[in-house]
Amino acid sequence: MNNISHTTEYENNYLARTLSFAAEELSRTRLSGDEIKSAILSAKKEMRENTPHTIGSLWGSEAFEALAALNQYADPINNQLIQFSENENKILRLENTLKSPYFARIDFHYSGDEQEEQIYIGRSSLKDAKTHEMYIYDWRSPIAGVFYRFTVGEAYYDAPGGRIKGNLVFKRQYEIKNGVMEYYFDADVQIIDEFLRKLLSQNTSNRMKAIVETIQKEQDIVIRDMENDLMIVQGVAGSGKTSIALHRAAYLMYQGLANHLFAHNILIISPNSLFEQYISKVLPDLGEDNVVSAVFEEIAGKVLNSKKIETRDQYLEKMLNLPRYDECVGLENISEYSVMKTRIEFKTSVYFADLIDRFITEIPTNYLRITNIDYCGQRIMSASQIHRKITASGLGIPLGMKLKQIEEYITEALQSVHRLHKNHEEFNRIKSKLHGFTNLDAKALYRYMFTDEHYLAELRKVTSPEIIAKTVENLAVKTIHYDDIAALFYLHLRIHGTKKYNDIRQVVIDEAQDYYPLHYKVFKLLFGNAKYTVLGDINQTLEKEEDISLYTQVKEILDKPKSSLAAMDKSFRCTNEILKFSARFLSHDLDVKSFNRKGTEPQINVPESDSELVLMLAAEVEKLREASYQSVGLICKTASNARILHHELDKKTAVNLIKEGAAAELNGVFIIPVYLAKGLEFDAVLICDADGDNYHSNEDKKLLYIASTRALHYLGVYGVGEVSPLIR
Repeated sequence: MNNISHTTEYENNYLARTLSFAAEELSRTRLSGDEIKSAILSAKKEMRENTPHTIGSLWGSEAFEALAALNQYADPINNQLIQFSENENKILRLENTLKSPYFARIDFHYSGDEQEEQIYIGRSSLKDAKTHEMYIYDWRSPIAGVFYRFTVGEAYYDAPGGRIKGNLVFKRQYEIKNGVMEYYFDADVQIIDEFLRKLLSQNTSNRMKAIVETIQKEQDIVIRDMENDLMIVQGVAGSGKTSIALHRAAYLMYQGLANHLFAHNILIISPNSLFEQYISKVLPDLGEDNVVSAVFEEIAGKVLNSKKIETRDQYLEKMLNLPRYDECVGLENISEYSVMKTRIEFKTSVYFADLIDRFITEIPTNYLRITNIDYCGQRIMSASQIHRKITASGLGIPLGMKLKQIEEYITEALQSVHRLHKNHEEFNRIKSKLHGFTNLDAKALYRYMFTDEHYLAELRKVTSPEIIAKTVENLAVKTIHYDDIAALFYLHLRIHGTKKYNDIRQVVIDEAQDYYPLHYKVFKLLFGNAKYTVLGDINQTLEKEEDISLYTQVKEILDKPKSSLAAMDKSFRCTNEILKFSARFLSHDLDVKSFNRKGTEPQINVPESDSELVLMLAAEVEKLREASYQSVGLICKTASNARILHHELDKKTAVNLIKEGAAAELNGVFIIPVYLAKGLEFDAVLICDADGDNYHSNEDKKLLYIASTRALHYLGVYGVGEVSPLIR
């Protein structure tokens, strides 16, 4: 072992040499970018001068020659634009490299070699193309996996050519900021934990940050998994599920260069637009293009061609403002809350999906008004012929597509006869008649399921009159209610199919516990060519109960050949004290391991009135500001509670109100409903309405668990008059 290579002088020299090469590479890349830009401008000018500005009819030799000339210039320009974009990305990576080139080093002794090799690891690679010297290895490279998975001793990594064995001789971590080495340490488990503890003790930011420096072994296994078509992660609050998912997306893009997996081939299903904003910087920080992120209701709106869709957050707001079960004991009628909960559970169940499937098979017989198609006394096609064509097996062709094919066939035959008779009025009447039964409206069909006596009889056997009546009432308005979206979406896809998402090859589903079986059936139909990464926490449901069997059901529905379930039971977010406090809200024994970061005990406060609450919160906010906390979240049960509190508190101290669907900077002090806070984290959390009126049922326990586990360093709890019995 070369001890000289372990000295500070050696490390400073290596850093200087690396930065020098990165600076030279940046200059070359910028120069190359200028050349490409000039070439693009020159080519555009030449195209304007040497090609027609307008092309008339596409028929004729002149137009063909004009198009050919246009393509002659357009293709090279497109290629140059791609080169320019790649060059700009490289410039950004090199600029980041100059700030912080690497964060780790390993010395790896390959089996059979005389001497170990030094491997410096950073967010992106840096290589001299002439000498082939690797200054920095990308954190996603196979050899970098040794850093994350092994301590000093025997080690290995899996390369494209097979498993490479050897010995990990030495391990070091660095803190380099703005090109200056602040410190480094030789890494064993205890010191690495201290480094991570130091990072976790820092204040958070208004965006989720990359965690390449602190990825844990169990996290690295999930990130680098390439074997499974379905990777499921059950992780407790603060275990880094979403960070892992985003780093996995970056890893898949890195590995996917060979088989052309790019950012536009990956889709993240996010819980809401606020969360999309929160995670928006992680992939760019890792040197990758941002992947597409979408909320389930947004996707449904695009496919169903509807702008009026109730969001999940609007649905939860309505639900959380209703009385719970235990307030209705002894009453003749069950509560509206109970009806809402039962309604969505029924309409998103596997049983209801089966009912929809059966309904679709019966549409040709029970719903379509198929008649003979005659034109001027000539039979174009009989009703029985049309029915046979519709019901004939067609290699899984959706019913809606079959009907469109039949419509095209009949229209073509009609046009042939029309050329002889030229009865325009009759022709248009028949076309309208044909269009009437070949164009299926999913919402009309869905409504028919709840109004036709044949299907009503079936529904009455398995669900309540209140659910049927409320569904019919909701379907009478233009807005699609949240509890109908999945079923209506599923019906539409089974009838019409869609090709909108054929290029999606990897889907990341976050907050997996928020979705019901029918949602996963929709995902399967939407993303037929995709593999999945599914992340959730069964303890963070809001309106339903879940257990570990959820993931078995997901596995059965998505039906992927290879799947794996990883459990992450260590929380890195909260201090020991906050984690212990939050554990009281779990309805079952869950062994949540703490990263063992110490802090202050959660503070429970009982103001006597609403006005005293406002004064206490204003004073607490000022203390937290003085303590230099970057983000302070005042969490309320509902948006209506948040609005009321904001109206009064904003008179005393500056505080922002976070609303559903609005873009917001999660920096400073803000008030937010608990369902919007899920997935986020703040330096300090104040639960502002933790009295018995707001939190008293078993379902409310989960809300308190979610709220309290948002806090990194400080947690305050406030209940006017008397704190919730769930806390006492």
